[in-house]
Amino acid sequence: MRCLPGLLRAEELGALSVRLSVCSMLFCGLAAACGAQNLGAPRTALLSTSDTELTFEAGLHAPKVTWIKGAPEIRTNNSAVESLPESVEIGGAAVPLVWQRVPQLDRRDKRNVVFVYESASPHLRLSWIWEARAEFGPVEHSIKIENLSGQEVWLPLVDSLRLDMSYPAGAELRNFYVEKGADTPSKEGAHLEPVSEGYKWTGKSSTYALPAPGEAREIIPAEFVFGADKSQAGWYAGIEFSGRTRISLERVGDNVKTVIGLDPEPGPFRTRLELGGTFETPTVFLGAFTEGADGAGNQLRPWVRAVLGNPLTWKDARYPLTVNNSWGSGMQVDEQQALRMIGDAKELGLEMFHLDAGWFKGVGDWYPDVKKFPHGLAYVADAAHAQGLRFGLWVDWTQAGLNGDAGALNARDAKVRDWLVSDVPADWKPEEYKGRTADLGVPAAREYFAREVKRIVDSYHLDMLEHDGYLVAKGCMRDDHPHAAPNHSTMKVIHDWGSDFVMASNSTDVSYHAVRAYYAIYEQTRREHPGMLFEICNDGGRMVDFGSAAHGDYFSITDTYDPLSNRRAFYDASYVLPAAMLESYVEKWPTPLTENFNYMLRSGMMGWFTVMLDTTAWSADQHGAALRAIQLYKQKLRPLIRDAHLYHVSVRPDGVHWDGMEYWDPARRRGVVYAFRGSIADEDRHRFVLQGLDAAKHYELHFEDGTAADAQAMGKELMDAGVEIHLAHALSSELVFIEEVASGRRGR
Repeated sequence: MRCLPGLLRAEELGALSVRLSVCSMLFCGLAAACGAQNLGAPRTALLSTSDTELTFEAGLHAPKVTWIKGAPEIRTNNSAVESLPESVEIGGAAVPLVWQRVPQLDRRDKRNVVFVYESASPHLRLSWIWEARAEFGPVEHSIKIENLSGQEVWLPLVDSLRLDMSYPAGAELRNFYVEKGADTPSKEGAHLEPVSEGYKWTGKSSTYALPAPGEAREIIPAEFVFGADKSQAGWYAGIEFSGRTRISLERVGDNVKTVIGLDPEPGPFRTRLELGGTFETPTVFLGAFTEGADGAGNQLRPWVRAVLGNPLTWKDARYPLTVNNSWGSGMQVDEQQALRMIGDAKELGLEMFHLDAGWFKGVGDWYPDVKKFPHGLAYVADAAHAQGLRFGLWVDWTQAGLNGDAGALNARDAKVRDWLVSDVPADWKPEEYKGRTADLGVPAAREYFAREVKRIVDSYHLDMLEHDGYLVAKGCMRDDHPHAAPNHSTMKVIHDWGSDFVMASNSTDVSYHAVRAYYAIYEQTRREHPGMLFEICNDGGRMVDFGSAAHGDYFSITDTYDPLSNRRAFYDASYVLPAAMLESYVEKWPTPLTENFNYMLRSGMMGWFTVMLDTTAWSADQHGAALRAIQLYKQKLRPLIRDAHLYHVSVRPDGVHWDGMEYWDPARRRGVVYAFRGSIADEDRHRFVLQGLDAAKHYELHFEDGTAADAQAMGKELMDAGVEIHLAHALSSELVFIEEVASGRRGR
């Protein structure tokens, strides 16, 4: 109690005494009510998979994760109590919140733990949700806030998860994370950093990575934190959302703190919570692992497939498909060329024809150019189907242009103009295939685009829809959209290749609403077309994240398509996402020798394989080599890409030295090593030390190109000394198939 300034008169003391007595009674009543309310209600809970065990505690005013446990080497205590919002804004004024646990609304079973808290005035309900959707892998978490107050409120930033993990004194830790391959893979890409005293790191992700000089590149939003000892045991966390998000990590003494959720910058963040409305934080996942980054990846990738992926997609034994893409001819593609490509794709054994940009009348006018496609796109699709191929199409469907024909999204139209993230100047013109982005978070815009996507899919007989460009807004200058209004005095507008990127105080809220709408449109399309495939391109690797993985089927992982860029982008992204979801476009590249030609193809054959060049221009020898490579991919490589564990058995590719990747499928007891020789003239031999094998088993090695005779070796030898590969030519490759030898076949 504060000291009173000066003396109080007798009547003032009496009044104060009465007030203190009333407060005491209220406090005691509240305490008694709370005690009665919590009587018999369990305050702790446990949720587990075969890999991860989490315990939780429901405090009176906030919950917490108490510890994370995995293998015997992993048990990490957490001291951070969940930070629930302290206030909301109503009518422009801050109103404090007092959260109280409501145990009768809690829910817990084998797969779910939900602790519920309420604020009495204003009346809000908060559900703290954890769910184990698979028998293995991580556990998911989100926070849901419902507005029961009878009036509109504005929420401040609510983080998805906060952890403060304690470690033994002097423990050596590492933080592993990977960058998006946006534009072109960076020189480093995959980062392994010591988490020592004072370490601070923040990784950010958004709907469109825009690499800028001097700024940190966007990450695929996940972190792996593990020990530097032999077991390399630790925990990982990631975000299942495509909006503006961040992961931060810092070490203070023997404590490591992480905060995961929406990006607070430039802020301050605020979001509207309408009467009866609900706000949900981006879902995050939290898991435990051993064996370092590859150990985490070999747990996380199958979990992404099982929990986030589309089951119908993975049931198709031909996934990932082999594809012929028209972009090798750029915007010049027409009906005659498309039909030639379909015919050659059939001869090569490819499984889909993908019509890229160049087919439409103009940006925002997503109808076929009748001069190029006089019979329409359904005619081309049906021609592909007649050859047993699927038909895919490029569309940047939220972009507005200036075409005035019926059905076109015209930026000068008053209705459309209000949907756009920024105004268009009087002299503005769209680029050849880029325009001005519309804000999907506007309900009228969302409804229009849902109809437009449905029309495109239905009318053009699509099996696959690729979206490209700056599709989902991450900033907007409008004051009258559902998102928060921007601070115009600090707002910046960056123009980049036909698009305007608005950076303002409301940018994270803009992306929050736009992403939810984007997800809703694709979920509706999935319901109407269950077997439909979605390619997430966004100018090559600019929106690679786990939210997109839950709504699409594969990613274009870089916008640079030479062999080295393809291998670098794959090396990075394959740590955290299934290899089958990672598309490499193979473009025209110098191949004077057949060995160089195979090197080019195989650099794009470690995941989803798409040819993006004029295959009719290949020589007879190249055509034959490609036919053999595609058959081998479908028969022997694709099953491993789909199902096998993956090991990064070399340093990240640099094009100069050797690099490689190993697949090993313990169920099939077979695998493969992709080996690539660099450009150094006298470095014609290299040993790859393998992983994942049984030291006591015998294995047969088959060198696909015959660079060495088939041989047998013990698992211990292959994991200690490795397998030696000799390649006579620079920029060449080899595939070494590995198969466990049955006891009766040893020594043969």
